[in-house]
Amino acid sequence: YINSLNMSSQVFFIAPFNLGTSLPFACFLQINCVTFPHPDTMQEQQLLKPTEWSYCDYFWADKKDPQGNNTVSGFEILLQKQLKGKQMQKEMAEFVRERIKIEEEYAKNLSKLSQNSLAAQEEGTLGEAWAQLKKSLADEAEVHLKFSSKLQSEVEKPLLNFRENFKKDMKKYDHHIADLRKQLASRYTAVEKARKALTERQKDLEMKTQQLEIKLSNKAEEEIKKARRKSTQAGDDLMRCVDLYNQAQSKWFEEMVTSTLELERLEVERVEMIRQHLCQYTQLRHETDMFNQSTIDPVDQLLQKVEPAKDRELWVQEHKTGDIRPVDMEI
Repeated sequence: YINSLNMSSQVFFIAPFNLGTSLPFACFLQINCVTFPHPDTMQEQQLLKPTEWSYCDYFWADKKDPQGNNTVSGFEILLQKQLKGKQMQKEMAEFVRERIKIEEEYAKNLSKLSQNSLAAQEEGTLGEAWAQLKKSLADEAEVHLKFSSKLQSEVEKPLLNFRENFKKDMKKYDHHIADLRKQLASRYTAVEKARKALTERQKDLEMKTQQLEIKLSNKAEEEIKKARRKSTQAGDDLMRCVDLYNQAQSKWFEEMVTSTLELERLEVERVEMIRQHLCQYTQLRHETDMFNQSTIDPVDQLLQKVEPAKDRELWVQEHKTGDIRPVDMEI
């Protein structure tokens, strides 16, 4: 093999070796212990979910973090996306809490002002009108108190309580996929060890065969037979290690598809939940003060345009790490 891309990426050209049968030529890329088809020999792959910009199609490769120091897996990027979404949801709840405080303070000041005695001695119909004006402040204060109470129960609390154990669930996903990657790396190491052992056995067999050509003897023939058996055994060991590696990679692949689709579903659910409660916010606001219709309409219009699939498309385009899926190692 020759080194390519980085120390964790290798290009393998495996030629046939004699194990009693001739094995086909294979060429593929090994990147961080995952097997990808080589671009020069790769057959066209169809996306698992064409036109959907699905997580399961675009996060198979690893990439460098923004600082360029550490390698981050595609799945870790998806987990970071989920955790960031949870944080944004929490900050939205904090924003609504600040609005509740403002409404409560405003209602308190309105109520206090409605009890002010200024101009209380005004008489006649003008006095009645003035008294009614002050009473309207108390009514308005009550409206704002009810608005703040509904904001707390129908918007703030749902945002705070949605997926309370979310971080624990994400850790389970993280550990599960990370364990499968570790197992894959272990299987890859075993393949490399078996490959090296086979090479050494083949060299030993070749050397003994050359010695026999120089000097014929029963002892030399026995050594050749022994070397051939060891070479065959090394080849069998390599095939077994490759099979175990492919099994581990297949398991990782299946769990990646399942897990990324679940993360995708959770993100759609989160966006829809937030949209629903922000719509509830605007509805409550409409009920509180219809005169503010013009300031709320733009929010309503934008909320109606919320589209998780489009959000995902834009996000995936910006953060995708690779759309080529792993393939089995062949020798």
